[in-house]
Amino acid sequence: MKTKKSNYLLGISFVSTIGGFLFGYDTAIISGCNTFLEQHFNLSAAELGWLVSSALLGTILGCIVAGSITDRLGRKKALIIAAICLTISAFGSMLPPQFLGNLNEAFWVTSNADFSFNFLIGVRIIGGIGVGITSVVAPIYISELSLPQNRGRMVSLYQLSITLGILLAFLVDWLVLTNAGDLAGVISNEPSGFWEWLFVDELWRGMFGTEIPIALLFLVLLFLVPETPRWLIAKERYDEAEEIMVKINGEEYARMQMAEIKEVVKEESGGIKELLKPYLRVPLLIGILLPMFSHLSGIAAIMYFAPNIINESVQSVESSFLGAVLVGVVNSAFTFVAILNIEKFGRRKLLLIGVVGAFISLTGVGVLFALGSQYVIIPLLMYVASFAFSFGPIVWVIISEIFPTRIRGLAVALGSFSLMVTGFVITLTNPILIDTIQASGTFLLYASLTLPAIWFIWKYVPETKGKTLEEIERYWRDSTK
Repeated sequence: MKTKKSNYLLGISFVSTIGGFLFGYDTAIISGCNTFLEQHFNLSAAELGWLVSSALLGTILGCIVAGSITDRLGRKKALIIAAICLTISAFGSMLPPQFLGNLNEAFWVTSNADFSFNFLIGVRIIGGIGVGITSVVAPIYISELSLPQNRGRMVSLYQLSITLGILLAFLVDWLVLTNAGDLAGVISNEPSGFWEWLFVDELWRGMFGTEIPIALLFLVLLFLVPETPRWLIAKERYDEAEEIMVKINGEEYARMQMAEIKEVVKEESGGIKELLKPYLRVPLLIGILLPMFSHLSGIAAIMYFAPNIINESVQSVESSFLGAVLVGVVNSAFTFVAILNIEKFGRRKLLLIGVVGAFISLTGVGVLFALGSQYVIIPLLMYVASFAFSFGPIVWVIISEIFPTRIRGLAVALGSFSLMVTGFVITLTNPILIDTIQASGTFLLYASLTLPAIWFIWKYVPETKGKTLEEIERYWRDSTK
């Protein structure tokens, strides 16, 4: 019986993490498209930065609306809205109007390059809105369903799904490029088939299109998962909440938790006024600054521009794509390190070790770039590993568990908003920084920005391992008293 309950929780958690998988997939899939988009649209460095970061602008918008949607409509309905946005974006990114080749025998509607470029920007922003909503709701959803003893591990599954999405996207990019061979991105007026158009002539379309089946799967499966009991209790839908809790861990646990959650929820007023109360000042500071520090280390730029960055060192397109695949492998592998150890060592210790490792490795990347070394990939992979077992999963774990139930959606939305805004700025400026202060200066800058993070974690971030969400809330209330 216990195995069935565990499998039930794993199943519904898996569905919610598909949104994270799409987040990672969309982040990395464009890294393989960049060179061909730059050629086909004749983009400057600033325009390429805008195209790549446009999805992150969408995530900012998604975070803005996510808090009110998830607290008002529920976690499940918010995820369904996100899935619809991601599906629209997947189709739209593959099918901007044609503007190159033989337009008399076009496979799709035609337009000029400017309209097609703006269309691509628009659908990527829509997809970003879906990612932004998912980034807020999925960790909350998993956190509210999980038991205290495995909550960190379960929420870390969300970050694992992001890393697996990144890995698969890097791999797909490499396979598409390898399959296209020397004809990759070569557009002529000679007739070609539909699949050649998608995966050879304008292979960026095919790369984007591989996201479609994943987005559709996410949308369909979301109709099969339940709402979270804590949100239902906050809305006084007690019977539905108890039924779900019984399925997760049995009747005895359900009765005990129902009583505790009801008692704590009664003390919460909800809304922005609750969030600004004195007992939540430190959690609010953590919820905003910790996500910001994670992206100031430059991870978004590495994931969006991995082949471009590696190519600065090795000067080989195919080798740079293979290097990007290796980045994805390391990213996924070391996320498992976090999942296996987060309940053993705790959130705080893993964070400190990982961020110190990020500082050392980013400094190494900057120094080796300055020396013109071809071994930049080594400290780059060390940085990805350090990020993957610390900032990557643990930020989502912490911000999903340190706030009260009634305002958890709003609070996590603020944290995710902070993360996405920082990621947007880093991604938008990365091509410009590499043009102006070179790759060495760019990575030394990222290294310096990890130093205040180390101090902040040491001083302000508490250990939440093994505590129920209600115990964490009482901790904040008691600390102000």
